[in-house]
Parts: sequence; structure tokens; C-alpha cells
Amino acid sequence: MNANAQDTSRLTRTIVLVHGAWMTAESWDKFRKPFEAAGYTVHTPTWPYLAGRTAADLRANPPSELGRLTAGAIADHFGRFIETLPEKPLIIGHSMGGLVTQLLLDRGYGVAGVLLDPGPVAGIIADPVSLMAALPVLARWNAWNRTYTLSKATFDAKFANTAPKAVRDEAYEKYMVPTSGRVFAQAATGIGIRINAKARKQPLLVTAAEHDRTVAPALSRKIFRKHKASAARTDFVEFPGLSHFLAGEPGYEKVAQYVIDWAKSL
Repeated sequence: MNANAQDTSRLTRTIVLVHGAWMTAESWDKFRKPFEAAGYTVHTPTWPYLAGRTAADLRANPPSELGRLTAGAIADHFGRFIETLPEKPLIIGHSMGGLVTQLLLDRGYGVAGVLLDPGPVAGIIADPVSLMAALPVLARWNAWNRTYTLSKATFDAKFANTAPKAVRDEAYEKYMVPTSGRVFAQAATGIGIRINAKARKQPLLVTAAEHDRTVAPALSRKIFRKHKASAARTDFVEFPGLSHFLAGEPGYEKVAQYVIDWAKSL
């Protein structure tokens, strides 16, 4: 461990990062570094059907099974990985990875959770901005069985809209992959993604980004309000000046540091 590293949370020294739709596990490469410098062991498993292939290859040849992948199956996959760890981790999920993180917490995994601009679980109706971002995925024939790849123009306009052009270009080429239409159908209908927010015992931090055009701050606040039903600690923060790509664009350092400080306060 770095001799200048900060002390880690009293709860755990282990973190599991759950990436979201359209991203690979490599999208965490920048965000993980502040946690490792603070003394954490950071794990970045990938969704099923994505391992061992480049983003370019996956874009060119999407696995057909990926289109039917459910949020529950992703949670099963991450749950099996977490069970191999020597201690319960802090689970941090971004976007649809935040939806999966909510399922994992509901199943009793993790000592605490962080939802970075998360996807909604059952019972939460998306705001107009977030709904319009998901509409292209859903407004297709047989959408719930098919993959969908975000175009570069949409990535620039709605996913990483506050990032510099060079960052957007590199991120799209390195990290952008097809995603599951089934997960978006579940987020829209609530089927298979119900949780008991009141029963949650782990501390939880929900975040929003001021200029997020994929999961708007209004949706993050709705998710926060749902989780406030729990007697466990539940916090909310909105990061100014950032987009949905808050874990990879300039400014990710302040997001990571906020999470580190929050975890240390538990």
C-alpha cells in the first residue's frame, strides 16, 4: 500500500465496481485509482457475455444472448463473484450497474452501497429526460430480446456531454459496447426488479450529476426518496458540472474522493 495512503473505511477494505449499460469493466480504469491509493482492493467484474473481447469486436459482433440478459442474471453473476471474496465489499454501481447494485443490496450482499446516477428499480417512474434517453432502446420491434449500441452522436450528446472531445472519442472507442434490451425493458416496466427498500440494512449513497442527460438528477432524487424508507443511513449528493460519464471524465477525482470520505464516515 502507498505509504501516503489514507485509512480505509472501518467497514471494509474491499470494493466491487459494477459497470452499467454500454460500458466495459475497463471504463473503471481511472475511477478505481483513487480508491487503490486509499488502500482499498478494487474488483471490476464484467457483465456476462462481455469478457475476453474488445469493445470494437463486441460492437461488430454482438452476442445474441446479450439482448436477453436480465438485471437479475447480472446480479446473480456479481453475487457469485462477491461470495468468493474474503470480506463483504462496498458495492459501487453506475447507471444500470446502480440498478444491479440495488438488487445486490436487497439480497444482503455488501456492507454498504453507492449508486452513481443509477437506473430505477420497480415503482419508480422515470422523468421525461431519462425516459427520452431510454426510448431509442425500447422503441424497436422485439426490443426486449435484442442488443442496442449507442451511436457516437448520442454518446457525445447524452452520455458524456460535458467531457472534452478527446475524452469522448477515446472512451467511445475503448469502452462502448452493445447492451441488453431486456434490462431497459425491465427498468421501464418494473418486471423482475422489485426490492424492499424499507428492509435495507446497509448504508447507501445516491448520486446525481448536474448535466446528466441519461439519468437526470430528478430520477436520482426519486431513487433516493424511495430508499429513505429504510432506517439505515441514506445520503444524497449532486455533483455540479458533470455528465452521466462522471466516473470517467475530468472531475472523476472529486467524485471518487467524496465516496472515499463518505465510506470513512460510516
